[in-house]
Amino acid sequence: MTTTGTTLTGSRVSADVVRAVNGLTRRWAATTQGGTVLTAAGVWPLLAFLADGATGPARTELAGALGMPADQAAGAARQLLGALAAFPGVDTAEGLWTKRTLELRPEWEAGLPAEAHGVLTGDVPADQRALDTWAAERTGGLIGRMPVPVTEDTELVLAGALTMRTQWLRPFDEVPLRTAYAPWAAVERLGLRRTSAVLDRIDVADTPDGWVTRLKVLGTDALDVHLLLGEEGMAPGRALAAGVDLLHRPRTVVPGSRLPYGEAGPGLRVVKERSAWRRPPTLDVVTAAYEVTAHHDLLARHELFGLTTARDAHARQGHFPGVSAFPLAIGSAGQSALARFGALGFRAAAVTAFGAIGCAAPPALRYVTTRISAAFDRPFGFLALHRHSRLVLAAGWVTDPLPYPEYRDDEYVNDAWENDE
Repeated sequence: MTTTGTTLTGSRVSADVVRAVNGLTRRWAATTQGGTVLTAAGVWPLLAFLADGATGPARTELAGALGMPADQAAGAARQLLGALAAFPGVDTAEGLWTKRTLELRPEWEAGLPAEAHGVLTGDVPADQRALDTWAAERTGGLIGRMPVPVTEDTELVLAGALTMRTQWLRPFDEVPLRTAYAPWAAVERLGLRRTSAVLDRIDVADTPDGWVTRLKVLGTDALDVHLLLGEEGMAPGRALAAGVDLLHRPRTVVPGSRLPYGEAGPGLRVVKERSAWRRPPTLDVVTAAYEVTAHHDLLARHELFGLTTARDAHARQGHFPGVSAFPLAIGSAGQSALARFGALGFRAAAVTAFGAIGCAAPPALRYVTTRISAAFDRPFGFLALHRHSRLVLAAGWVTDPLPYPEYRDDEYVNDAWENDE
């Protein structure tokens, strides 16, 4: 079953649903310790559909993870998927596969985004290939495999795919990244630089864990990326959680136009410069191009996703009587995700899946201007989001930027941004 950006135009997502999804993003991102990318917006609707069919402690735990009562979850998931499908630059797809012998509750199946679903034939290798093909096709080849395995015990697979693509309103120039951060300096990295007269694209936030510098990189179709640089020593999860908090509960935030001279925040320096001609203040930004991939075993953090009870395959009655009369438990849950940030734009993709099993020499310088220099030249975080709703579509932490190419053939640019329509 598939929904795309052309099917549900005009759909909107409520502030309550955005807060619920971003709440899961925040809690998940807060556990980040190293380089990764994650998409809670891909997990949340699947958890909601599971909650709709769950009972007992499993239903309560799933509702807690969702941040919403279980009886409202399926409707909220449909609203979210409709809104995502309507966002330009975003594509979504939902898939459901069951064994021929598994009878679904008609009311639960009817609540999913499409009426038809696929069949698990019992030929495990063939079924795995079919699901892997689905993942690759729904993400334009960015994710090549389903993040959960198909086994002889698999009764049901519920999956979702989410991709986003945006081009910068103003592209960056590619340059070698010069940094004092030793691990990055050991290999020449691909840096990105641009200058802007819009100082408020950058700001500094006072958070409970320290100062965080935030750069807003605006893209087409109202899809943006926020880069987040915390104080040295700030844990990745703290910086990412602060970035999500700023979307809903702005703390003390100082915009670029009001920053004091000197070291104004992490990676930030504001100076007064003399110039031979009259010119506006400028914001000079240097960051790193990156590609981050990750695979997440969602059951490894079962408490975070409300799956503690749902894992128990020894419950005789199962946990999802609203899905099927056959007793079911969650046997596997995973997400594979990718994010690319380059000179021309940003791309992200994720496939999330749950597998259910059965239980058991200058002229005179006459003028003065201000220049802000921002350098994201050590590990930093990012949030990719829809500008108007503030729904976070992907979050991550960069620890290993792309190397600077020994020779340029524009392969990355052409493949990623021009010939991939």
